[in-house]
Amino acid sequence: MQSFPSSLLNGYRNFMSGRYVDERERYRSLAEEGQSPTTLVIACSDSRSAPETIFDAGPGELFVIRNVANMVPPHEPDGQFHATSAALEFGVKVLKVRDIVVMGHGRCGGIRAALDTTSAPLSDGDFIGKWMGLLKPATEQIQNNDVMTPAERQTALERISIRNSLNNLRSFPDIQMLEESGNLALHGAWFDISTGELWVMDAKTGDFTRPEV
Repeated sequence: MQSFPSSLLNGYRNFMSGRYVDERERYRSLAEEGQSPTTLVIACSDSRSAPETIFDAGPGELFVIRNVANMVPPHEPDGQFHATSAALEFGVKVLKVRDIVVMGHGRCGGIRAALDTTSAPLSDGDFIGKWMGLLKPATEQIQNNDVMTPAERQTALERISIRNSLNNLRSFPDIQMLEESGNLALHGAWFDISTGELWVMDAKTGDFTRPEV
């Protein structure tokens, strides 16, 4: 029987002697009263782009959904298993979040795989290939753009993916209704791993700009 990863145990010891000591009362309160985050973040599973770290969030402050390439599928109540949609439903209906942020990032492996059809696994039968198929129309347009460099194509699709996910969010009836009534706001953001820069999407134009911080 293999032992539990020592790096995780060491990290846990540091957590218990450090952050947990500082925030013990908050954890106890969260345990007794439950969570009530006002912001839901849909982020990539990439280990380099954790929203809690990027936004310096404490326990109970963010409800986070992470998957490959931070994507939201369209609303499909077909009786199948939909993890992202289920988490969205919980955040919107149960936690009643006020903001949803779709946050992409630079050098995303899922986006790179979508653009490079020679990468494995990317057949239609593989999980990654089928998942990234959500971006197929945009991917095909960018792949055929010879004016752009590979890095430019990658960044472009990373940001297009964010806009695509925001559009898919609006296919969920409850989300559309709450946004139209002013009780829910949808946002897009893109994080550059190499520089630490955060780019925020303009809701009207779709352009990404750096906010003043």
